[in-house]
Amino acid sequence: MKINFFLTKLFLIFLFLTSNAQANKSNYFLEAKKLFEKKNFEKSKFLFERDIVFNPKSEISYLYLAKIFNKNENDEEEEINLNNVLLINPKNDEALYMLILIKIKQSDYDGVEKLFKQFTLVCNKFCSKENEIKNKFNKLTP
Repeated sequence: MKINFFLTKLFLIFLFLTSNAQANKSNYFLEAKKLFEKKNFEKSKFLFERDIVFNPKSEISYLYLAKIFNKNENDEEEEINLNNVLLINPKNDEALYMLILIKIKQSDYDGVEKLFKQFTLVCNKFCSKENEIKNKFNKLTP
């Protein structure tokens, strides 16, 4: 009888701790997003990174990190985070668009061409940016 009571108690404690950990995970992203919208990029960056520690497949946290690095004009870190987004979800048109802009800035003709083909296949929210990309790409064309 005491063993059943002890096991039940242990199980309830385990459930409480795991549900509490899940709540904290989602709070990191929500808090980070609020800070990002207030343009507090350093604190939001820290919380997005913390969210990624608990949820390594959080494509949206990687995307927001890329946006932060874009604001800080750190193309290398922005590109790394955008590539992480595309590893998780190759159909993320916003990440493709941002990565195309980086490749144009780097004058990477082949990279832009490859990404643009992928972009035209999967564009959803950013289809309106297609002409902008074409114009920038035509200026890059050798």
